[in-house]
Amino acid sequence: MITIEQFLKAVDYKINDGSEFQWACFGSNARYLDAQKNGPDGPNASIVFDTEDQTVYQAMVYDYPAGRAYRLSGSPEYLQDYQSEAKLRGATDQAWDDVKYIDLETAEDFMEKCTAIFAGESYDDRITIPIDLPDDVMFALMKQAHEQDITFNQHVEQVLRSEIEKLAIQHGITN
Repeated sequence: MITIEQFLKAVDYKINDGSEFQWACFGSNARYLDAQKNGPDGPNASIVFDTEDQTVYQAMVYDYPAGRAYRLSGSPEYLQDYQSEAKLRGATDQAWDDVKYIDLETAEDFMEKCTAIFAGESYDDRITIPIDLPDDVMFALMKQAHEQDITFNQHVEQVLRSEIEKLAIQHGITN
């Protein structure tokens, strides 16, 4: 998970609001900070953390022009706790209007997107998913990528997309 310091750097220290987090899902020491740049239509981000031990429960960044809202949870349990309370309260798990959160898997992915959004730069809107491969599989994939004259990441993405497509067809899932 990210740290409060990393979040502050990514949003260029543009904190404009904050208070106690009003829901019980993260405990009584939870607080949130909001960061905003260039007024209400500019980039916006929030972080929810614990004032005692500095645990970061969630971090969100909103790219309004692109209609995207990214969320990183400190753990799957934190996300589940948040979603359970949202359900109890009858709240939707949407960022705004019909825009749903895109849950990110890695702190690096969140930091890249958040920093770029606040800097007004373009960024890769794909989601980074960590995978752990045995050495022999990784070596075989590297060789295949080299033979195709593409990067290892490009090849792994192709393989994953192909396998997902096969599984979808096998299970009768269509777009």
